[in-house]
Amino acid sequence: MAFGIRFAPFLIPFRRRLQTFAVFYFVANFLFTGTLTLLLLLSILFTRYYYIPILYLCWWIFDHETPLRGGRRSNWYRRLPIWKWFAEYFPVRLIKTAELPAERNYIFGIHPHGILCHSHFVNFGTEGTNFSELFPGITPHLIALNFQFQLPIQRELSLMNGACSPSKESLEFILSKKKGTGNAAGLIIGGAREVLDTIPNTMILTLKKRKGFARVALTNGASLVPVISFGENELYQTMHHEEMTLGRKIQEKLLKLLTFTPPLFFGRGVFQYSFGVMPFRKEVFTVVGKPINVERTPHPTDVQIDELHEKYIQQVIDLYEEHKNKYGYGDIPIKIK
Repeated sequence: MAFGIRFAPFLIPFRRRLQTFAVFYFVANFLFTGTLTLLLLLSILFTRYYYIPILYLCWWIFDHETPLRGGRRSNWYRRLPIWKWFAEYFPVRLIKTAELPAERNYIFGIHPHGILCHSHFVNFGTEGTNFSELFPGITPHLIALNFQFQLPIQRELSLMNGACSPSKESLEFILSKKKGTGNAAGLIIGGAREVLDTIPNTMILTLKKRKGFARVALTNGASLVPVISFGENELYQTMHHEEMTLGRKIQEKLLKLLTFTPPLFFGRGVFQYSFGVMPFRKEVFTVVGKPINVERTPHPTDVQIDELHEKYIQQVIDLYEEHKNKYGYGDIPIKIK
């Protein structure tokens, strides 16, 4: 028995190894690459290779507006085989429920946030789940946290995936100033606050007071498309919502100070199910709902914003109720905060 356990890793199919590598690459990049690269550049600043960090700083200054102006997506990078392996790891499946004409621009409202947004990244930041085949003519831009565009190398990789800044200026560029139609901003509406409600076997969405996306949709005439990833909350174990432990209190204070707080979570190890930062292998079904077509209103009133916001919330609820039984959430109520 001991012999079997010791050599079990070598019996795992090579394809599963590739899947694990792909997810590890993403997790390591998201959590460590930017910080480690920054430390490396600082450490060589006082060596004979000092020109390397100086040159990169010059590039960063020259290129700092790119995340605000549609990003710098790389189609070959988004289509690399590694992203297919990434999607197969869980697996993640992207499900279309309605046609999205390429003659319009869109805001994809993505729910729930999850811990590291695995399904959101592979669906809208890569071609791992065949987004372009399902929605021909639509160019997705996943809206990422600003800090991802401040850190070296991580910034460049995020831009290659098609990510853009979450600022109003960035959204308006994608939806109106960028040439043509068929552009989509993938917005995780719940943001950092929703991370604290990432609990397995729940669907708690931070949405009631989030109205900025409705204003942006109206001013740019962008259609709203609700998206729900069934299974994203189950990829990690997290602190229970009702337990106001010291750790959670610290998280709440950090959230107020920094607008983002590292969640307290654990997953599996790289090779076996022990504590680690790798997500569990759980199926994720990302359902893309029907679009809410919006007429361009340059100066929307509060009433118009509220009406669109309420309509969107109801469509999110309807989408969840329509598909929850099919994807394992039959006894789990949706909660809008």
